Amino acid sequence: MPHFGHDIERALETRKVKRDDFPDYDTFKAAHARNSAEILREIMEDCGMSQEMASEVYLLVCLHETGGDPRSNLIKNADGISYFHVNMPLYYQREGWEETKRRCIWGYRRLSVRVKKIVENMTYADEKLMKLLQEAIREAYSKD
Repeated sequence: MPHFGHDIERALETRKVKRDDFPDYDTFKAAHARNSAEILREIMEDCGMSQEMASEVYLLVCLHETGGDPRSNLIKNADGISYFHVNMPLYYQREGWEETKRRCIWGYRRLSVRVKKIVENMTYADEKLMKLLQEAIREAYSKD
């Protein structure tokens, strides 16, 4: 359930966390996760969900960018696969090569070894995206 709402703050313009308001990408992503968790907690309370369940979902959504335990790692990895499989082409259209490469390196480095292999085998119809992904993976490994 939490994976379906983990990025809910992006849908609410008045509650959206802005990247330019933070000194670095990790701080921005942490604020995004906390904001989404807060919004979900409010929704769950309004729907009468148990405090125990609301607290569990809150914690999982807070950790969806960083992981830290088996359940939040699962969400983090699913979120990573989703970025590379679905969002990266759209991100590239909106942000261009350099920003997308930076985001890919950041996203790839946070993945588990098993999920990195999945991403390494992804293909795109657009050859530019294939080259971008390959370059980002090479640079991610060179920074480790």
